[in-house]
Amino acid sequence: MAKEKTVYVCSDCGGTSPKWLGKCPSCNAWNTLIESVPESTAPTKNRFASLAKTAEVVTLGDIDAVDMARTPTGHEELDRVLGGGIVEGGVVLIGGDPGIGKSTLLLQALDSLQRSGQNTLYVTGEESGAQVALRSRRLGLDNSQVKVLAEIQLDKILATLHALRPDIAVIDSIQTVYSDQLTSAPGSVAQVRECAAHLTRAAKASGVCIVLVGHVTKEGTLAGPRVLEHMVDTVLYFEGDTHSSFRLVRAIKNRFGAVNEIGVFAMTEKGLKGVSNPSAIFLSQHAEPVPGSCVMVTLEGTRPMLVEIQALVDSGGPSPRRLSVGLDKDRLAMLLAVLHRHAGVACMDQDVFVNAVGGVRISEPAADLAVLLAITSSLRGKPLPKGFFAFGEVGLAGEVRPAPRGQERLREAAKLGFSVAVVPKANAPKKPIEGLTIHAVERVEQAMEIVRGLG
Repeated sequence: MAKEKTVYVCSDCGGTSPKWLGKCPSCNAWNTLIESVPESTAPTKNRFASLAKTAEVVTLGDIDAVDMARTPTGHEELDRVLGGGIVEGGVVLIGGDPGIGKSTLLLQALDSLQRSGQNTLYVTGEESGAQVALRSRRLGLDNSQVKVLAEIQLDKILATLHALRPDIAVIDSIQTVYSDQLTSAPGSVAQVRECAAHLTRAAKASGVCIVLVGHVTKEGTLAGPRVLEHMVDTVLYFEGDTHSSFRLVRAIKNRFGAVNEIGVFAMTEKGLKGVSNPSAIFLSQHAEPVPGSCVMVTLEGTRPMLVEIQALVDSGGPSPRRLSVGLDKDRLAMLLAVLHRHAGVACMDQDVFVNAVGGVRISEPAADLAVLLAITSSLRGKPLPKGFFAFGEVGLAGEVRPAPRGQERLREAAKLGFSVAVVPKANAPKKPIEGLTIHAVERVEQAMEIVRGLG
């Protein structure tokens, strides 16, 4: 009997090779080719025929379109990330580390939606119905009427969706679902791609909102082909240290709302609870001001948040270290060069450590000025005044550039009791803000001079 032919499929991109190679010829990833059996080449009915719908060419002006109606989930922080609530026919992909709270949050949201009159369905491929029921009781969701289906076979899931016609369905997780049309194991690139495509088409055709739970790799990215993120309408990432009680849910993609919006949750005995004032998490509680600490106002989507930037400058060896947590390391090196060249503050023989308190990651350049002031404060050993904050982008020429939506940042800080600010000149308000003394600067050296005068 002839040996069955095999091919090698890349677990990252889905590319194939007739023989094993160390590097994928399609995406150049190393050690990702996995042996599998090719699909039958016999002429059969195309399994994608049900996905293709006939349509006529029309002009945009002739299409009747109304704003998408949103249904609140009952969790304000989750609604913020989703852009106001769930959308009919929308497909949401949510990923995160094991045990971080994905299933917990979605079970809580389904229970709230069911109690508000929505028809809900929870499809679990990783737990039995009894395990889901136990978790719901631990969360205090007594006598919950959420429908549960323990199933991993795609056709049965689609048949249940067609029969029950729920308003929202959760598939936990997409890596456990498989289709009989493919011979590969559940979780493989081909299975994930095919099952997600069929579920997405079912959502668009029936109007049910489908939430897919996705596993992540050890690097923290969603497992499976990247096309999975392109198929869906919204991609959410769960972030946070499992040793901390706080969790961040960040929108990476959203066709129905703002991206980079975040929701902040606290893990309690009764599940995840929204945090209405997240700035309190990211500010350390110092009885008196300490050297090397500067508060900045960052924007996460549409929400201004106060974050404490801490810096420690210590005498280093022949090759001083530059380490940053929550901020870009390359940007730190650039800022130290600007500090030396334009403000005359040298850290060439010093170790410099910079940290954003609370585990938050700051990607916007508006943190530049706060980082420089924190470094200078640590180097001088003198704390910044109580109630002080700063924000602004710093250029290579030493100029301080404005940050977007500066007025909202200033108002948020004033609301939380901060009283002294160093900000870019273009962000200075035309009308004074009550209780806030604002020093507007155009260059780095001006900012340093003002801070020395305040100290």
